[in-house]
Amino acid sequence: MRYLTAGESHGPQLTAIIEGVPSNLAFSIEKINEQLARRQKGHGRGRRMQIEKDQVRVLSGVRHGYTTGAPITLVVENKDWTHWQTIMGAEPTDDAEGKRRVARPRPGHADLNGAIKYNQRDMRNILERSSARETTMRVAVGAVARQLLEACGILVAGQVLRIGDVEAQRIEVPIEEQIRRTEESPVRCLDQEAEAKMMAAIDKAKEDGDSLGGLVEVRVDGVPIGLGSHVQWDRKLDGRLAQAVMSIQAFKGVEIGIGFEAAGLPGSQVHDEIVWEEGKGFSRKTNRAGGLEGGMTNGMPIIVRGVMKPIPTLYKPLMSVDIDTKEAFTASIERSDSCAVPAASVVAESVVAWEIARAMCEKFASDTMEQMLENISQYRAYTETF
Repeated sequence: MRYLTAGESHGPQLTAIIEGVPSNLAFSIEKINEQLARRQKGHGRGRRMQIEKDQVRVLSGVRHGYTTGAPITLVVENKDWTHWQTIMGAEPTDDAEGKRRVARPRPGHADLNGAIKYNQRDMRNILERSSARETTMRVAVGAVARQLLEACGILVAGQVLRIGDVEAQRIEVPIEEQIRRTEESPVRCLDQEAEAKMMAAIDKAKEDGDSLGGLVEVRVDGVPIGLGSHVQWDRKLDGRLAQAVMSIQAFKGVEIGIGFEAAGLPGSQVHDEIVWEEGKGFSRKTNRAGGLEGGMTNGMPIIVRGVMKPIPTLYKPLMSVDIDTKEAFTASIERSDSCAVPAASVVAESVVAWEIARAMCEKFASDTMEQMLENISQYRAYTETF
């Protein structure tokens, strides 16, 4: 499977084209819209989320509630486009004022290096595409992947473990309970004591014109042994998951399992002992590896964490340099959030879901869901008796 996205933050719409989804997958537009709504929620979100009420339109690849095997086209309209048609229109214009040109790059953004790379004197041509608004379509694509995974008995959940200097206790509960409880939390956190402190920290940052980052965790249950491969670097599933999470706007670090903690521990406290049980097959006593060994799934839950830096658009902006005059000025201000970590948790779930679904389609390759599910059933029986 593969996909492409297109569209600008304040353009008319965002688009994704997905190729390789098997035919006859039960397809729910409502489930995609549920995930889009989850992305828009969370304490610390800005005014843009009050304007946009993201709803997907399906333009191809689905008929009467089932995929056909053809490419799937998804579209989400930008409701704010009505106020940006002159600024972001495709037609030529001499209206310099109407262009709302950006000449003062924001530290921490793609503005300056993107402008240099693509020879753009108006950095709006960079920031409109580099904006995290693009993650709308990655969540929509991930929602399609979730539907495929659910049909295969695989569930995906996320949680926020840290916002700013507030760190939550990592609470382990059944994945269905985790999904329910984090959905009830304004910051997608299982630790209620930390939740209150996180919200207070976000409010303080907003009051100060500042922003906060944090740490999110994605968990995947029900994954069979053997997704990914050890034989080539680009087939290692842990590497693909790390790349997917790092590709999310503002993410600066990824770990799997105990991750960076392993650097300070002896091997006896890092690796997971192997056990075998009649009727279940092989498993591990612990899950420090986060469900992945040698670039492949080992049957344990997949655990991936990502670090999101504070959003670099600040209402008390940092200093920058005007690209025309080369004089020092405060950076440009664009509408933004004070904290988007809870929303980023949903995006992280989505990109992980896509990579797991892609690996499932590679392992159990089929043009139809019926044949794919039969292949999975036979393989699970094989692994239980190996």
